[in-house]
Amino acid sequence: MKRLWIVIVVLIVVVVVLWWQLTPRRVDVEAERAALLQADADWAKAAAAKDLERTVSFLADDAVMLPPNAPIMTGKDAIGKLWSELFAAPGFAISWQASQAAVASAGDLGYTHGTYEGTMTDPEGNPVTDRGKYVTVWKKQADGSWKAVVDIWNSNLPLPSAAQQ
Repeated sequence: MKRLWIVIVVLIVVVVVLWWQLTPRRVDVEAERAALLQADADWAKAAAAKDLERTVSFLADDAVMLPPNAPIMTGKDAIGKLWSELFAAPGFAISWQASQAAVASAGDLGYTHGTYEGTMTDPEGNPVTDRGKYVTVWKKQADGSWKAVVDIWNSNLPLPSAAQQ
């Protein structure tokens, strides 16, 4: 009789553990969306301050950046090198603001999109400002933070005509 009780208790524990493991977790999508917008805003602040370490901290190790008119950049180190070069460029300034964020119902992926403004100095020393739009895909990390996994942007400015080149 004692063995029967042990078997029953073990079976109940196994069923409860399996049920708990297989039951989908409820995700507060609105809270995650707000967290994603905050991560995007914090990343923009770090970049505006030219804080390389903090700027790169928002990237996943295997992040991909798709800059306009340039090859795809893969990995935090390669992207960090680009940020370092940009921060060192004369007259460089950057700002961006997300206009929308969305999070998957599972709460593990999301995206932000919005507008940016960047300024650099041309060879003659004149400031040149670019305005455009961006999309960033984010992935939720095991520690609950959001990291950028794909980032792409492009300008609103028209392409220079052949006469301007």
